[in-house]
Amino acid sequence: MASTRSSWVFVVVAASILMITMGTRQSMGLFVSPLNTHTGLGIATISFAMAIGQFVWGAVQPVFGAVADRWGPGRVIVLGALLLAAGFAWTTQVTSEWALIVTLGLMSAAGAGAGSFSILIGATAQHIPPERRSFAGGAINAGGSLGQFIFAPLNQAVLSTFGWMQAMWMMAVMALTTAPMAWWLRGEPKPPVTGSGAAATLTLREQLKIAARDRSYWCLHAGFFTCGFHIAFLVTHMPGEVSLCGLNASVAATSLAIIGLANVGGSLAAGALGNRVRMKYLLFWMYASRAVAILVYLAAPKEPWTFYLFAAVLGATWLATVPPTAGLTAKLFGTRYLATLFGLTLFSHQIGGFFGAWLGGLAVVHTGNYLWMWWADVVLALGAALVNLPIREARLPSRTASHLDDHGTMGPTGSR
Repeated sequence: MASTRSSWVFVVVAASILMITMGTRQSMGLFVSPLNTHTGLGIATISFAMAIGQFVWGAVQPVFGAVADRWGPGRVIVLGALLLAAGFAWTTQVTSEWALIVTLGLMSAAGAGAGSFSILIGATAQHIPPERRSFAGGAINAGGSLGQFIFAPLNQAVLSTFGWMQAMWMMAVMALTTAPMAWWLRGEPKPPVTGSGAAATLTLREQLKIAARDRSYWCLHAGFFTCGFHIAFLVTHMPGEVSLCGLNASVAATSLAIIGLANVGGSLAAGALGNRVRMKYLLFWMYASRAVAILVYLAAPKEPWTFYLFAAVLGATWLATVPPTAGLTAKLFGTRYLATLFGLTLFSHQIGGFFGAWLGGLAVVHTGNYLWMWWADVVLALGAALVNLPIREARLPSRTASHLDDHGTMGPTGSR
């Protein structure tokens, strides 16, 4: 285990990488209208391409996570930087639906996935003492939220001043800067684990079989599905909602920035509380608060301050679900295959993201508004809150650490 001071270098680097990969992704909704004007493909078609991107971003994470678990995360992050930059650059040349699917739906999404939560949290977890991992996950997650705070208004400023193509090129250049940062997280190839203990001889396939039989793990998947639906719907269609309310596009950009800034505090708080409060209860209250926030938004007048307050409330929990979800995964199975196992929960997150982005586009095309999407979001958020309660988690986090080692050795089952 690295010293405490040196181990936090990994956290800072991982947070910096996530700031760029998430910041660029989470501001893509600002490009829907300019892309529609330029290509004439229609909102539904562009939403579908972005929905595929949501799906692919999640689908590649367990794959890249398995590669990182075996050969180290450095190569994965460099590959992601190249794919992300190429996808953004090529998007400026597209004129057809299939080309847009390839650039935004496949290339840039896969590139962002290679430099995202599962790889970065998995890369740092093995260098952080167990009692500090929850806060470290929150700090890394805060980097992604800070990226949204920076890139949403930055992209809007470049869009308004120079045009959407120049904004895409700017993001391509920024994506390339994550490649040299990969040196700090490069790691060493990890041979298959051997030893005398049962968990020491676990292969990835065996660990996946154990996880597949664990009800708590599936509860995490179900809750994270809703989180993805909610986030993808908003980052893709918040500009459209603002436009339907007759407000300036800057309101959407400011709202996305507020979400990112608020989630910096939310992520750090979730990471810190994860060492003091059972993580399943953190997830319950975060998902429940989203349902309440949406109901209040629906009843409120649609003025700029409404969107700003709504964004601040949502931002407190936006991606603050990541630290407790990753922390619970590590509690259940250890950190040896965390990049893969957490990557699979992110895949479920992005299946939800696919439907959130795609169905939002269909809703506005066929009904002229997003009302039924908001109500669906309320129902799903309440369901996500409840599904986290049966998760198996020990009452005292300090005692939980004794139930498993870093290779996933399970001790006595924690109480509910």
